[in-house]
Amino acid sequence: HNKMANQVNGNAVQLKEEEEPMDTSSVTHTEHYKTLIEAGLPQKVAERLDEIFQTGLVAYVDLDERAIDALREFNEEGALSVLQQFKESDLSHVQNKSAFLCGVMKTYRQREKQGSKVQESTKGPDEAKIKALLERTGYTLDVTTGQRKYGGPPPDTVYSGAQPGIGTEVFVGKIPRDLYEDELVPLFEKAGPIWDLRLMMDPLSGQNRGYAFITFCSKDAAQEAVKLCDNYEIRPGKHLGVCISVANNRLFVGSIPKNKTKENILEEFSKVTEGLVDVILYHQPDDKKKNRGFCFLEYEDHKSAAQARRRLMSGKVKVWGNVVTVEWADPVEEPDPEVMAKVKVLFVRNLATTVTEEILEKSFSEFGKLERVKKLKDYAFVHFEDRGAAVKAMNEMNGKEIEGEEIEIVLAKPPDKKRKERQAARQASRSTAYEDYYYYPPPRMPPPMRG
Repeated sequence: HNKMANQVNGNAVQLKEEEEPMDTSSVTHTEHYKTLIEAGLPQKVAERLDEIFQTGLVAYVDLDERAIDALREFNEEGALSVLQQFKESDLSHVQNKSAFLCGVMKTYRQREKQGSKVQESTKGPDEAKIKALLERTGYTLDVTTGQRKYGGPPPDTVYSGAQPGIGTEVFVGKIPRDLYEDELVPLFEKAGPIWDLRLMMDPLSGQNRGYAFITFCSKDAAQEAVKLCDNYEIRPGKHLGVCISVANNRLFVGSIPKNKTKENILEEFSKVTEGLVDVILYHQPDDKKKNRGFCFLEYEDHKSAAQARRRLMSGKVKVWGNVVTVEWADPVEEPDPEVMAKVKVLFVRNLATTVTEEILEKSFSEFGKLERVKKLKDYAFVHFEDRGAAVKAMNEMNGKEIEGEEIEIVLAKPPDKKRKERQAARQASRSTAYEDYYYYPPPRMPPPMRG
């Protein structure tokens, strides 16, 4: 593929150097010229596009109807200008040339609106360095007008497993606008194998937008990248910002009828949105048959969640005859493993109404000395003096029945600064000391079998 691309680029250069014949009657046309005229393109535009076919830069079969239709919408001068720009673009890493041409047209329109001329001076990447990088790593590069995608998937020799999941992606900000993969990859691959690197591009300026997303093949590599590269001085006085990126795939939905069950909600929202995988619902503490009037919808990926959010917010979609309120759920921040390793507090939920602090104290003190027990609504916090005792109690008691209800236990996550700021911003009126602890229910696991 690369060999061909270089040949093609070579041809394009030669053609530019030759004088273009003034007398158009002597031009030889390919068999597609007639098709272009029939598609309604002006003669000059059809000729220019046909010349581009002859250079081998792009083949007729590479362009779909959408691109031809869009080109027809331009006046002759605009269309010729777009084709000239397309011809001068570096297409060596463009996988979908038709979409790229559409991107060039869209950008041209945006520039027209703003009255800004094409910036010829914009220095793109150093192609020789990019080529050397791709030859060294064996990765692919796919360039569109909006982003440059390196890898995704990487070569099999690097990683052939499934696409990495949550916690493997980092967000890289404060990137100098004229910096590309040849400088980013060598830095970030030190943290571990890269699955893909997506550098966001600004089609209007032809430079990057100052940020990128990098997915690693493992969570460890992503965390290592934050340690190594956050605040790294990539050029004199220019420091990168790197953090774990939380692709949010969870929506908060309010104004839900309180008599609906998890199954009802799953079924109803699956009718109006796609990619819904789970519903997280909380009961009212005193009435297990009623929910609290809100739920969380979990989608298979960020894109599905974003589309669902747009649909539900559009006001066109009704659920049980009502328009629902929707917002992004607070991202589930993976707590710091080092902090979690010290936690001595258990979060116990799904408590029967009859369970008292005394009953809990009696059940849990068998495992070790307790500092205190605090019950709120249908959940409680049990504080141990010793971490080992807390873990043992969790392992033994999770899924056991107390007063006829199976309890669920996890380690309580310590207060999280960012979350506190968000809550303060919302001016949470009913604040108790325990709002500091937050908790996302784990997937329902059957209690361990007694072997």
